[in-house]
Amino acid sequence: MGGDAAGGDGCGESPFRADCLRGRRALITGGGSGIGREIARQLGLHGARVALQGRREAVLQQAVEDFSREGIEVMAAQGDVRSPEDAERVLAAVASRFGGLDILINCAAGNFLATPEELNTKGFKTVMDIDAVGTFNMSRAAFPHLKAAGSSLILNVSATLHYGGTWYQVHASAAKAAVDSVTRSLGMEWGQFGVRVVGVAPGPIRGTAGMSKLAPGFEEMVAQTIPLQRMGERWDIAMAAVYLASPAGRFVTGETLVVDGAAWMWKPNPIPREMISKASRGVEKKSRAKL
Repeated sequence: MGGDAAGGDGCGESPFRADCLRGRRALITGGGSGIGREIARQLGLHGARVALQGRREAVLQQAVEDFSREGIEVMAAQGDVRSPEDAERVLAAVASRFGGLDILINCAAGNFLATPEELNTKGFKTVMDIDAVGTFNMSRAAFPHLKAAGSSLILNVSATLHYGGTWYQVHASAAKAAVDSVTRSLGMEWGQFGVRVVGVAPGPIRGTAGMSKLAPGFEEMVAQTIPLQRMGERWDIAMAAVYLASPAGRFVTGETLVVDGAAWMWKPNPIPREMISKASRGVEKKSRAKL
């Protein structure tokens, strides 16, 4: 068993040792599909035992079957992150099966496009509850287990929507801003208990529900706005998670790692590069002439 490429992503082999997470026990919310599934898969391929949490039983069971065929020790735990009771129940089940918990990945999220004037309070609150309240519920329920384990980790999957402003995303932007704040606060407060709290902020990721909901049919256009000139892959986010969960990330806490190809920094280029180069050469020539 080793850390290979994500299915269909064609990203090559993992740069990490296949056993770098051996003996670690991980719970991944939203672990049955999308980015959460690939994070769970790569944690498992690098030696961790993984539990997948989600609301859709069929999706979870399919992931369990697929992971098991790859030699990953995996279990499913159906539950809603918005419910404190579900959070406690799921954590108890995972701790009972694995004998404890070392890693919590908060990846469950909700999002959709809406203009602010048409977005109602229920829609705004739903996204806040899944992303922000869900992250808190799961972290709070996991804390006793993570504290007991020592040298443990919470990883919150965030976004870059709130770094500036993002059209039609006021609800998700607010929710992810709250998630980043939770990451900083818990990173500061729980470090003394041996619990690191970090975040990963993905950019546009190919083949995810986020892309199909937020930019259906526009992947190539989106790719042109990314300085690296390509979409990200689920594998890219999973490798960031493996790094942060491994001993290599042991001194990182309270911080959110952006993995987006510099997409959030992008702005239209007002002047062609050729014009800048020509103008620069002209300035240099004039400077030399004066000397």
